[in-house]
This record gives sequence, structure tokens and C-alpha cells, in this order.
Amino acid sequence: MGKLDAFVADRSPVWLELEDLVDRAGRRPERLGAAGVRRLGAVYRAAIADLASARRLYAGDPVVARLEHLVDRSRHTVYTAGAQRGALLHFVTTGYWRRVAERPRPLIVAALLLCAPALLAGFWAWNDPGPASGLVPEQYRAVTEPRKTGADLGLTADEEASLAAQVLTNNIRVAMLAFAGGVLAGLGTAFVLLQNGLLLGSVIGLAVGAGNGRPLFELITAHGVLEMSCIVVAGAAGLRIGWALVDPGYRPRGEALRDEARTAIQLVLGTAAWLVVAGLVEGFVTPAGLGLGPVLVVGWSLGAAFWALVLWRGRLPEAPPG
Repeated sequence: MGKLDAFVADRSPVWLELEDLVDRAGRRPERLGAAGVRRLGAVYRAAIADLASARRLYAGDPVVARLEHLVDRSRHTVYTAGAQRGALLHFVTTGYWRRVAERPRPLIVAALLLCAPALLAGFWAWNDPGPASGLVPEQYRAVTEPRKTGADLGLTADEEASLAAQVLTNNIRVAMLAFAGGVLAGLGTAFVLLQNGLLLGSVIGLAVGAGNGRPLFELITAHGVLEMSCIVVAGAAGLRIGWALVDPGYRPRGEALRDEARTAIQLVLGTAAWLVVAGLVEGFVTPAGLGLGPVLVVGWSLGAAFWALVLWRGRLPEAPPG
């Protein structure tokens, strides 16, 4: 018997017990009685530990998907057993970050779908601005008009605020579409990310080529890094939904879709709060005219803080709020 078979044989009784307790409890753990609730918590924590071991030792094996489904299904029952007053706080401080961190592959794919075309389009637009300018919508073309190096964009304060607001609105729209595109087997999500990457890269490449790179970065960086991070997370949520349709594993496709959609909605709701933070930065920091250095510090610090929380809070052992 191999190590994987021995692992499954040894731990399956605990998993089956957890499934039985969840089925008996439904959404009302009190049905199990005091001893049953305590046992539910114990086998739930054991299943989480088994999932962590399986991800580390048997990545890609169906047993990982089986445990992920079991833990995700059980989570709602176990959380109901905890104090409801702490549920929101738990989600903000730990739950959201765990949802982001638990599936790194969709995050990596979403980041590549957004950033790779942005880099390629930026290089292309910088070197061949004529054809590239056709990709840029009219509202962004002010940044592509040649000016003296170091000059501003030639916009009034109101026009700069309007342009920054358009960028923010576009990024919020992209985040929502990237999530919703998951229902098209992930193809809609991939298209939205690729399209936005091409647009972003083209605008930046044309602006840099026209000598407007510095004022453009001063206008978008403070809130842009965090917004791009949010788009990546929303894209990962959409890809998770799409993959549940393409490869549901041992689960019926409808059940796999429901499970992933539940988690994806949590991701989108948590990410929406960070888009609000980006909007506040866009509203109060960007118009202050701090200069490129401070703007870069603000923008990259926000982005670093977001991903540091993913790495830190997302890896904490999961326990019901209470």
C-alpha cells in the first residue's frame, strides 16, 4: 500500500464522521447536542489539518479536491455554532484572506492574464505608437499627446480628477466583469483580463513614448496598484467558477458550481471593500499633487500591505469565530 492509500485509509473514518455530523446538523448544529457540537469542532479541525497535509504531500490528487469540498461544506455548519457577533470580524481579519490564499493557481493565472499583455502592449505602444493608438479610447487620448518632457498632461484640475475617476470606474467594472465571466467556463474572465491588460499597457506605453509617463504615474499609481490587485483577485474568483464547470472532479457539476460560487462571492465582497479604499485614495491623495515619489510610496505600500495580509492572515489556522 502506497503512502497516499495509507493516508486515505487512515483518515477516511474522520472524514466520513464529519460528513455525517454535517448532514445531521444541517444549518442547526444544536441538533447534535452539546457533545455532538464539541465532536463536530474536533473532527472539523482534524479535516483542516488533513487538507493542509494533502495539499503539501499530494498536490493534484483527487483527495485534495475531496477534502476541500468537505472543509468548505462543513465550514458553514461549524461557523453557525460559533458566536454570530464575531462572524463579520472573523471574515474581515481572517476569513477573506484565507479565501484569497487557499487557491494560489487561479491567482497566478489571473495575474499573468492581466500583466503579460500589459507588458507586451506597453512595449509595442512605446515603439510603434501609430497602430497602438487605435486601441486607446478617446477619453484616455490626452495622455498620449506629445508634450515637453516633465510637463503635465495639459489638463485642468477638474479634468485630471475626471480622468482619475474614469480609471477607477473602469477598474471596478473590470473587477466585476472578471468575476461574472467565470460562468462562461472562465473564458469570459480570461477575455476581460486580457482586454484590460492590453488597454492598460497601451495607455502607459503611449504616454511614456509621448513624454507623459511621469504625470500619468502621478495620476494613477496611488490607487492603481491596489486596484490591479483587486482585479487579480476578482479574476481568480471568476476562474474558480469556470474551472468548477470544466472539471468538477468527483462532484456533480451543479454542486461544484454552487460550492465555488459561494466562495467566489465571499472573495468579491471582501475585494469590494478594498476597492472602496482605493476610491478614497483616489479622491483624497491623488488631487493633493504630492509628486511622483510620495505617490509611488503610497501606491506600492498599499499593494504590499494587501499581499502581506494574504500571506500572513491567509495562512492562519482556521477556526470558527467566537
